[in-house]
Amino acid sequence: MSDCCSTTATIEVPVEPRVAGRIRTVALVGPPNSGKSTLFNRLTGLRQKVANYPGVTVEQRVGRLNGIGRSDLTLIDLPGIYGLDSYSEDARVAVEVLHGEMPGTPAPDAILLVLDSLQLRRQLMLAAPVLALGLPTLVLLNMSDLMEARGGRVDTLALAQELGVPVAKISATRGAGLDSITHFLNRKAEPETPNVALAAGRIELPVMGNPRSYRQWATGISTRTKYKAPISNEWTKRIDGVLLHRIWGPLIFLAVVFAVFQVVFSIGQPLSDGFGDVLNGVGARIGALMGPGWVESLLIDGIWRGVASVLVFLPQILLLFLFIGVLEDSGYLARAALIADRVMRSIGLNGKAFIPLLSAYACAVPAIMATRTIENKRDRFATILVAPFMTCSARLPIYMLMIAAFIPNRPILGDLFGLRAAVMLSLYVLGFVAALGTAWLLKSSILKASSAPFILELPQYRLPTVRSLSLRLVDRGKVFLRQAGTVILAVTIVLWVMSHVPFHTDLAGSVIGRIGQFIEPAIKPLGFNWKIGIGLLTSVMAREVIVGTLGTLYGADPATQSLGLQAALRHDLTLGGAMALVVFFAFAMQCTSTIAIVRRETNSWRWPALQFAYMSVLAYVAALATNQVILHFVR
Repeated sequence: MSDCCSTTATIEVPVEPRVAGRIRTVALVGPPNSGKSTLFNRLTGLRQKVANYPGVTVEQRVGRLNGIGRSDLTLIDLPGIYGLDSYSEDARVAVEVLHGEMPGTPAPDAILLVLDSLQLRRQLMLAAPVLALGLPTLVLLNMSDLMEARGGRVDTLALAQELGVPVAKISATRGAGLDSITHFLNRKAEPETPNVALAAGRIELPVMGNPRSYRQWATGISTRTKYKAPISNEWTKRIDGVLLHRIWGPLIFLAVVFAVFQVVFSIGQPLSDGFGDVLNGVGARIGALMGPGWVESLLIDGIWRGVASVLVFLPQILLLFLFIGVLEDSGYLARAALIADRVMRSIGLNGKAFIPLLSAYACAVPAIMATRTIENKRDRFATILVAPFMTCSARLPIYMLMIAAFIPNRPILGDLFGLRAAVMLSLYVLGFVAALGTAWLLKSSILKASSAPFILELPQYRLPTVRSLSLRLVDRGKVFLRQAGTVILAVTIVLWVMSHVPFHTDLAGSVIGRIGQFIEPAIKPLGFNWKIGIGLLTSVMAREVIVGTLGTLYGADPATQSLGLQAALRHDLTLGGAMALVVFFAFAMQCTSTIAIVRRETNSWRWPALQFAYMSVLAYVAALATNQVILHFVR
């Protein structure tokens, strides 16, 4: 399974019977960008399980309330939603969990409703359907410190009287006000009549399912509780005036992306080279201790060289995710969504598709799962079918390997940017353009339909925390190392065995050599040799496996055994063949996990089969054209 395409297994939380006067399970509810996830991490102490709800692809996060000393209680983090009346899969899951109808998930005994106090007038609309459930509820006004610092205010006592449930001000980021949650959970709640004021008829709720009634109700409560919206930050307006400008906005976004890739190469490449020297040194010492023989050949030439050829890119991949984390946590990526929406609307794609497509730069699998927020089925299918075109992290090892081996580290535009960063950016742009072109083709033919408007609340600009970024990098590092220790390890062992059978023959005469030579005529016009062909076959399991495959094959070949992988590739490939290979990977759907998740999301093999065939043909034709053009112009 691919590093970028690791799916999560379904888990079941033990369902315990409700007991009057006891709270065992708590549901965490709130709109997107309300700080709900930050609060969940604090309350669970980061000890949590992540999986999918049974039968659906909505992610489930469950943890014990260790962060406030209540390890006896289970906290369920529901998807971020704006209401319980939406037709999206997120809302349906939230409703089923809150009503106790989700298989394998305990019915909640209480609710923590998180609202962004900076946007309280709008976010109060979610309180109406949540309160109507009749469960013990604590309303948490998050980011209250920011609201008050900007001149905002709200009478929490009056708000509690209006809602009929306790209300508390908190700051999930700073951990302030969490004692109110402890006091709430320590109370003996009666499940039969949890909201006394509501049950007694003293609290009037709007007409359920009527958005206009929700708005009027929320506005009335805001007025009666003397809610004063915080003054908009003048610097935020000025920054947004530049970053969201119709002309400067896209140009700045491209400059930011270009700068990220430049840093990844200028700093990440030396780090990867140094890490590679360490790995090679360790392998040489282990080999010297073992002495020559087939065991040493298997462990060093097969396993070690294959796995190390992929691990060497860990510093660059982590550096890239560090910058992505900074851009996301600072609030900039949400602005980028609005910029991209202008382009996406021109091809008929739903603006909500931007977030899944953006997450596809990490991995296509969670990106495809994230399309559940798109209510229109045709829009959702169109997004699913184009998501694999986005350049995921599994493509980075082969991109970085080929670019470092064949593209000179030459500056362009003075000393500001480098040629390698420009080539890397062009591959990202190539995938994005292919996604937009395919989306236009789908939406103008088999998936023709009108798109819904794109609605997005822009988060506040804020400084990313070291803690948040560190957790992100640790998580990505674990996924990458787990990948190297499972699929890539297994592939390298199989390849080593097949490259040495039958014994006492050269690599070309081995089983793997004969397979490669059988398919070589079909890929030779692309500038590929039979070793690349074997890499293409193994990479169907996971894109980055090709690097481990090439490391093992070139390590087993006496002609290139003494060379590093980059030097070995330069020995066998031309510039046209190398660039054709990265173009092939920019388009090809080389990932069984992605194929499987498309089958699951569309409930049919027809769509993933069509998708795989289309992307494979496009990859072959584009690679062929790339090789021929470079051969013609570069002599």
